[in-house]
Amino acid sequence: MEPFQQSSNSSDEEKLNKADEKSSLSKEKGPLSFLSGALTSIFFTWLSFFISKKVVIYFALHSPSYTSPIAQSIASAMKTLAIGICFLATFTFGFIGIGLTIVFIRSLFTVNSIKDD
Repeated sequence: MEPFQQSSNSSDEEKLNKADEKSSLSKEKGPLSFLSGALTSIFFTWLSFFISKKVVIYFALHSPSYTSPIAQSIASAMKTLAIGICFLATFTFGFIGIGLTIVFIRSLFTVNSIKDD
């Protein structure tokens, strides 16, 4: 049974080596992946901002009015939380988009300097 196990181990090692080679090739990101990431993030920024505006308008038009001060406080907290999360998503996607745009521009100059060498 030992020869069978050794051939199995060697084939497993070969599979791992091939997987490592594929993963090392896929780890190298090019300018196109940075550009697509930046465009996607900018799209989500626009979408989040649109949703944020709609949420603010909704809560401005439908203000909660409860007789209980505790219920009023909870409603105000939930409204603030919902608006905050919407704008947090907007700014997060925006900063990611700006960062990926900068990395995209930087990768264009890096690719050109590598090709020159």
